[in-house]
Amino acid sequence: MATAQPAPLNDATRAEITEEKFRKLLATVKANRPGDDPAIIRKAWLYGMEHHEGQLRASGEPYVMHPLEVAQVLAEMKLDSTAIAAGLLHDAVEDTPVTTEDITERFGEQVAHIVEGVTKIDKIQFANREDRQAENVRKMLLAMVSDVRVVLIKLADRLHNMRTLQHLPADRQQAIARETLDIYAPLAHRMGMGKLRGELEDLAFRYVDPVAYEQVSRAVEARREEGEHFLSEVEILLNQRLRENNIEARVEWRIKRLFSIYQKTQNQHVSLDQVYDLLAIRVITKTVQDCYAVFGLIHSIWRPMPGRIKDFIAMPRPNLYQSLHTTVMGEGGHQFEVQIRTEEMHRVAEEGIAAHWKYKASGEPISPRDEQRLTWVRQMVEWQREMSDPNEFLSTLKIDLYPEEVYTFTPKGKVVVLPQDATPVDFAYSIHTEVGHTCVGAKVNGRMAPLRTKLRNGDIVEVVTQNGHRPSRDWLTFAKSSRARNKIKHWLHEHERERAIETGKKLLDREARKYKVQLSKVTDADYARAASECGLATASDLLAAIGLGKQSARQVLNKLSPGLAAQTAEAEPAEAKPGAMSDAVKRVHMRGSDSLLVEGQDELLVYRARCCNPIRGEEIIGYVTRGKGVAVHARSCPNVQNLLYESDRRINVEWAGSPAADRRTTYPVKLTVYCDDRTGMLKELTAIISDDGTNIRGVDSRSAPGGGEAIVEFVLEAEDMPHLNRIVNGLRRVPGVRDVQRAHKI
Repeated sequence: MATAQPAPLNDATRAEITEEKFRKLLATVKANRPGDDPAIIRKAWLYGMEHHEGQLRASGEPYVMHPLEVAQVLAEMKLDSTAIAAGLLHDAVEDTPVTTEDITERFGEQVAHIVEGVTKIDKIQFANREDRQAENVRKMLLAMVSDVRVVLIKLADRLHNMRTLQHLPADRQQAIARETLDIYAPLAHRMGMGKLRGELEDLAFRYVDPVAYEQVSRAVEARREEGEHFLSEVEILLNQRLRENNIEARVEWRIKRLFSIYQKTQNQHVSLDQVYDLLAIRVITKTVQDCYAVFGLIHSIWRPMPGRIKDFIAMPRPNLYQSLHTTVMGEGGHQFEVQIRTEEMHRVAEEGIAAHWKYKASGEPISPRDEQRLTWVRQMVEWQREMSDPNEFLSTLKIDLYPEEVYTFTPKGKVVVLPQDATPVDFAYSIHTEVGHTCVGAKVNGRMAPLRTKLRNGDIVEVVTQNGHRPSRDWLTFAKSSRARNKIKHWLHEHERERAIETGKKLLDREARKYKVQLSKVTDADYARAASECGLATASDLLAAIGLGKQSARQVLNKLSPGLAAQTAEAEPAEAKPGAMSDAVKRVHMRGSDSLLVEGQDELLVYRARCCNPIRGEEIIGYVTRGKGVAVHARSCPNVQNLLYESDRRINVEWAGSPAADRRTTYPVKLTVYCDDRTGMLKELTAIISDDGTNIRGVDSRSAPGGGEAIVEFVLEAEDMPHLNRIVNGLRRVPGVRDVQRAHKI
């Protein structure tokens, strides 16, 4: 029997729904900010309705519904009328003939500034996705420095887009969801907006990895009824004990969000039963003293789990999150997490900077605590000026947004917050750039320690410096903080460039002597013209490119002295002298689906890097090595960021030919499967691979320490990324499989 489809809405019904949602918006503003004048909101609404007239979203609904829903999210954040008006107009400049000047004239400088900060720049043509994404984020960060409402509207915009993502094509869903997990959810976390971050992560998870989403969702639903019953009993008991001890507090409970569960199972290779904070109780008190009283009360009722107690009240996180955390053992072996905080701490944890956002007609600035929360934004704006490579910028941003921290101290007791697994080098650069550059050692808790030492919570660190000492390239292999890595990369890049220019001069001079060309007669204008023909800005860039092997000295000499072309054709040297890569490499022709093309180059050896073994369909990037040609890495390769601190040595590469040109070409790929240790598991896993017609080169299985889990490693032949993804998804559907990971190095 066919399911009846709902009748399409007519224009009158759509208008009625839209008007009802606008009334809801005004009601929310009145409830949350009764002192605000809604006139500017009404004016912005009518203006948006007029200019978005006739535009439809992918879902078929009027486009104006999107800015209206964004404004509703902002109203629920308790933002001011100016921000809500900007939310209603945030797409007007991009998607209608309206200009920033029009917005300024009708709504004032503040609204126009916010709208301009939020406006996307998709109309500008960029070479690739990374450039576009990096420039969007750069613009957002720059605008945030002067008005934090820009990012709040951007996050609200992304939230509604994620809520309606099902109406877009699958490839767009994947790209938008991936960007949400990489940039916007961590950004919400850094702004302290836990509630919004959680929803963004769960919405994106559904599209980024639908197989894992379905598995986690099914597993949680299977445990939901029992978990909710248990938490209800805990709530009743805890409320009773709170009354008995005259502590005024309210109790909430929840089951952990799906993406958080998935992350924990992936990072720790554990099953859902081993996620200790799957069930969580939250106690919200009136005072800080009550928080610690409840903390003691909890431990008197249930037994605490060792190593699971955290005091974020005494040591707040960098995003100003404060709470007491403990994991305890309840009846029947149920482990659950307890979070204890005050009402104010709860508002900050849920809403972040939006909880404190106050804006008056007089232009009152944001509070000192919120200024502290935005310090990292100013640091990012400062660092991004040193980065020309969008990949490096995005990588730095992602590192800076990650939540894990370690709390260390200077000998005088100052707290220094660093990323997890940070080292004394990170500590040194957090003190001052010059302290980092001249760091030669460190004392950790009074004892000398190697620079590679991973710092732990509570460590007291004293940096040992030496005048004249300079950073080492090896530091990039263990430095964790974005500040330290950027400063090291910047120093190395400047000095590598100087050496490359000197090498380029020598190579060009040697080539000139070989063909009896007098470089003394070549003018600055000739160098500038040759650089321009090579797509470079200056003569220094040209010489650096020769020194790095990105340009042939002979080709550059021919551009500087055009009459050389005939001479070189008649008197080709018998053999090239060893030395620079540009003289030693030769063209290697590769056929079929294994072909790789280098942008603008005909004479470079190209090969797949062994550290990541990229396969067709995978995003790739080239790195000009010294004397070996161009190494092609997967963009996801962990070595890429360490290699590409010299942006001059990055070169664009792509897969040549058609993916279907030669299906006989395959790539060896190693997959590691973490699964239950049960009878028949290996048979089921190999059946998935062989049923797909894929050849298995090797297999190794072993039991994991502790029992109950097995680790199975396959080396198989994959044609391209879609083929590999099909196999991985098939393996993950096998009951008992906890994770499937690709091991880049075989």
